[in-house]
Amino acid sequence: MKQSEFFGSKLNTVLLLVLIFLMIFAIRLMLQTRALYLHPFSQQESQVNYQIYGNKGDLISFSILPGQEVSGILPFIGKLSGGYFFNGGTIETDIVTLNQQLIKKGTATPISDWTKDPVSFSGTFDFSSLPKGLADIRIMNDNPSGLAKNDKFILIPINIE
Repeated sequence: MKQSEFFGSKLNTVLLLVLIFLMIFAIRLMLQTRALYLHPFSQQESQVNYQIYGNKGDLISFSILPGQEVSGILPFIGKLSGGYFFNGGTIETDIVTLNQQLIKKGTATPISDWTKDPVSFSGTFDFSSLPKGLADIRIMNDNPSGLAKNDKFILIPINIE
């Protein structure tokens, strides 16, 4: 047996063992850290913990409950504190994916005096043409300043049927 063939096969064996070790290490690392990257609603539906996120303390009431199955045209009413309305205008009530990508834009209008806290509001969602599955209703304040520090939002998880 030539010396070059011996070193070639031994080197191949060592490289193969190192590659196997690195693959096992990478798989274990991915399995241990995968929970850090999962959205709370990406689990099976039966295990989902439907919670309101964002400035949830500002939401006094909302007619669509967290985790509710929604479809078709659905009117809603709610009540907010914390100055979401400006000059009696509208606020955004959008439907977004779990990654906050806009699915459908919407608005709500005040139905009580917007200068007195809390403010009652109403609007309508049309879920009929939207993809089925988990999504969020995102309620955003009217922020005429455009400054990010003045932004407020509330996320309410829903299940589009």
